[in-house]
Amino acid sequence: METKAEMNRLRPRTREGVVLKDGMQKTRIVVVTRLYRDSQFQKVIKRRVKYAVHDEKNESHAGDRVRMIETRPSSGTKRWRVIGIVKKQSQ
Repeated sequence: METKAEMNRLRPRTREGVVLKDGMQKTRIVVVTRLYRDSQFQKVIKRRVKYAVHDEKNESHAGDRVRMIETRPSSGTKRWRVIGIVKKQSQ
């Protein structure tokens, strides 16, 4: 039987979000929005989380929808990296 840490290492978490800022080299700020239903009032609530994401080739730009994967820390705030661009922003 595998421990929870081993399972996380074998299957890292992925997220999909929109690039908010692209001003830094090889770093993007990505906003991930999720909807969930409140358990008490049954109201749908929207939550946003910002992640600092490593983009090695500087391919993504503000407005692009990207897919990211959890990795080991690459700096003080970066724990995610871009694995692909789902949709480019139309200009």
